[in-house]
Amino acid sequence: MLNETRAEHPGPPVTSSSTTTPAASQAVGGPPRPDGSLGPVGLVLAGGVSVQFGAAVAVNLMPRAGALGVVTLRLLAAAVVLLLFCRPRLRGHSRADWSTVIVFGITLGAMNGLFYQALVRIPLGAAVTLEVLGPLALSVLASRRAINALWAALALAGVFLLGGGGFGDLDLVGVAFALGAGAMWATYIVFSARTGQRFPQADGLALAMAVGALLVLPLGVAESGSRLFDPVTVGLGAAVAMMSSVLPYTLELLALRRLPASTFAILMSLEPALAAAAGFLVLGQTLSVVQVSAIALVIAASMGAVRTQVGRGRAKVPAPAPEA
Repeated sequence: MLNETRAEHPGPPVTSSSTTTPAASQAVGGPPRPDGSLGPVGLVLAGGVSVQFGAAVAVNLMPRAGALGVVTLRLLAAAVVLLLFCRPRLRGHSRADWSTVIVFGITLGAMNGLFYQALVRIPLGAAVTLEVLGPLALSVLASRRAINALWAALALAGVFLLGGGGFGDLDLVGVAFALGAGAMWATYIVFSARTGQRFPQADGLALAMAVGALLVLPLGVAESGSRLFDPVTVGLGAAVAMMSSVLPYTLELLALRRLPASTFAILMSLEPALAAAAGFLVLGQTLSVVQVSAIALVIAASMGAVRTQVGRGRAKVPAPAPEA
């Protein structure tokens, strides 16, 4: 996974004086372009696809470096790439700016660490399904419209169906780690948006990634030791970082500048569906009728949430006055 957004409703970002979002520019210059509302959605979907292919590489890497070792390599490589590319300015930021980016970094480290600990104990599909419950809960709590609760309920039914309809046979520690990752995911959504408002471009993300990397580094070294310095392991870790951290987090941060947190949270319910599709295309895993039905439910819920939000945005734009 905000200049101060309202705590009770992490909705559309409020741009700062130093950063003008595309949405803000449209509001000043006139009605939004027809494709403007779909841009953030495409960013989120592209990020989700990248995450799932990165997860396939990470699963193959875990026997070589361990769960915390993979997280360490992923965050370190991502931090180095982002810091070199963005070269964020360290001066001129307020205490609130630094507090936001530090919390964002802690969230990044915790979210990744908890999720990979879950993958050690329970299957990927179940872990992703449980993790998605965090963003779904955020979407219900953040929304002020009853219709969004309906979309969230539909998506929730889909992710549970995709997970086999129950989790009674799963390792309870793994379930707890996955739920913890879900809570961190919801927190990530909030603080990613806040960071995007307080820092230009992806500067805040680069700084937060460095904070997260420093947080997990001692844990990764303690678990994996010298295995972290194996050239093949480092190369695979860099690939995981690009596919699962640098690209998706950057796309999501940019999307959250134009997409309300509640809508973004429901879009995250597509992750189990993307994982199932990646498994079919890359690993040759077939989909049952139940799984296809689950994916359909999740996609329907996500499309409904997006259409609801787009409709609200268009309703708020006044029609242009007729020319004299």
